[in-house]
Amino acid sequence: MKIENEFLIPFIGLKLGKHPFEFQINNKFFERFDYHEYENSDIKVDVVLDKKSTHLEISFKHKGTITVPCDLTTEIFDLPIKGKMNLIVKFGEEFNNDNEEMLILPHGEYQVDIAQYIYEMIVLSVPTKRVHPGVKDGTLQSVTLQKLNSLSVKSVKEDNKENDTDPRWDKLKQLLTDK
Repeated sequence: MKIENEFLIPFIGLKLGKHPFEFQINNKFFERFDYHEYENSDIKVDVVLDKKSTHLEISFKHKGTITVPCDLTTEIFDLPIKGKMNLIVKFGEEFNNDNEEMLILPHGEYQVDIAQYIYEMIVLSVPTKRVHPGVKDGTLQSVTLQKLNSLSVKSVKEDNKENDTDPRWDKLKQLLTDK
């Protein structure tokens, strides 16, 4: 993975306190990670780096839309997404990113790459089952949806179930009511 200058935050010259950053994410960002699940994307990411004397606290927040196919009808639609994540950056002997909430940078490091964290935060905020809003409220008319409705199982009348009971069970039910 090539390190992009756009997502490198140099923290060595910053004063103690909070420093806001803003990023606009589109499909070019996901192409860097070889991720081609979305037809289109328009996501705003707000990052606040809080520099402390011994560590850094980074807060990520995103909101936007991605264009994806519906899992039921394959119709393309805009799915709104949002999410947030926090990251603590500490300093140690060697680089370690095993923990998803803490990053350890070697002493002497002067910048932090946040591209991977933005990517993971956005991808994990997308629901696993993507359903077109028209399917949920019944306004979507498509050939696929009509075929699914025609093949759906029709409900069985409850009256038939009660008449088809085994007489042996009826005797056992009487024992419960004879108390």
